[in-house]
Amino acid sequence: MSVRICVPRETAAGESRVALTPDGAKRLLSDDVSIAIEAGAGRAAGFPDAAYEDVGVEIVPDAGRLLGEADVVFKVAPPSEAEADGLREGTVLACLLRPHENAALIERLAAGGVTALSLELVPRITRAQSMDALSSQSNLAGYKAVLLGANSLGRIFPLLMTAAGTLSPARVLVLGAGVAGLQAIATARRLGADTWGYDIRAAVREEVESLGAKFVDLDEGAADDAEAEGGYAKELEEAEQARQRELLAQHVARADVVITTALVPGRRAPVLITDDVVDRMKEGSVIVDLAGEAGGNCSLSAPGETVVERGVTIHAPLNVPGSLPYHASQLLGRNLSALVKPMFGEDGVAVDLEDDVIGPCCVTHAGEVRFGA
Repeated sequence: MSVRICVPRETAAGESRVALTPDGAKRLLSDDVSIAIEAGAGRAAGFPDAAYEDVGVEIVPDAGRLLGEADVVFKVAPPSEAEADGLREGTVLACLLRPHENAALIERLAAGGVTALSLELVPRITRAQSMDALSSQSNLAGYKAVLLGANSLGRIFPLLMTAAGTLSPARVLVLGAGVAGLQAIATARRLGADTWGYDIRAAVREEVESLGAKFVDLDEGAADDAEAEGGYAKELEEAEQARQRELLAQHVARADVVITTALVPGRRAPVLITDDVVDRMKEGSVIVDLAGEAGGNCSLSAPGETVVERGVTIHAPLNVPGSLPYHASQLLGRNLSALVKPMFGEDGVAVDLEDDVIGPCCVTHAGEVRFGA
C-alpha cells in the first residue's frame, strides 16, 4: 500500500523554513512512497520547485487539494484553522505543534480524526536523537545568537596583537548550557572571545569546560538536583531565582555580551537579568535573549524587538532558526523523516502508541486528545 507525503507552504508570519528539502525527499521516495509539495513552498529557504521536480516530487499549486490527498503531512509551524480543517480523517500530521499554547488547535485536530505528532515532545532518548528537532534548531539558534551579539558590539571578539598595540578579547557570558547555550559557547570560542558559561545544573560544568570556556562557579555552587526529566533544567522557586540573580549580577556586569538561553518547557522563561542588573552593565554591552518567545530571560526584553536600555542593546529575536532557513530546513526535514519513516509498512502508516518515541509525542489520535492526559 502506497503512502503519500504532502508538504504545504508555510503560512505563519515570518516563517521561511520548509519541512522537507529536495535531498530529504530523495531519501524518502520509493515505489511505496510518493511526495507532493505546494508550489513555492521551499523558495524562501533556497529550494526552488525545479529542485524538487528533479528528484521526483510532484508540485501541486493548490494547498486544499494537497492536504486533502495526504496520508502524512510535514509542516514546520502549527497548521492554521483552515489547514487543520483541510486534513482528512486518519492523516498523520508532524510538525512543531507548540502543544502547551495551542489547546484549541489540538482539540480541533482531534475532532477531525487527525493523528498529530508534536516534535517538541520527542523524548530525549538515544534512539530518538535523529528525530530531535528541538536540538537541531537550538544548535542553529545558539550559533546565530553569537553573530547577533558580535554584530552589535562595538569591539571585536578575539585578542588582536598589532603594531599599534594589543586589543583585549571581548568577554562573553552564556547563561544556560543546554543545546543552544553550548553551541553559543563553542561559537564564541571559535571567534576568539573570553567565554564563560553558567547553568544551574552542576553536571554540565564538564561540557562547558570541554569547549574551552570557563564555568561560572557561584559561591554556593550549582544545584545538584536542578535537572528535570529529559535533561532540562527545573524551574526554581522564586527565592532561589532571586539568590541566583544576585550571585550572577557581578558576572553579568563584567561581560561585553550576555547570551541567555534558559527555558522551562510549558512555563514562562525565568528572569535572570533584572532592571538593576542591566544598570550595572557597561555602556555599549549587548544582551541576546533567546528566550524571547517565552517572555524573555531579561526583564527589559521586548519579544521580537531590539531595544537600547541604559546604554545596553537588548535583542529578543523570535524564530531564530528561521533566520537560517536553508540549513534549518535541512535539519528539520531529516528530523521529520527519521520520526515518520519507521511508521511506514505494508498496510500504509501504522501508529504504534506503545512505541517509546511515537507514544510520548502523539498529542491526538483516533478522535482523542492525548496531550496532558
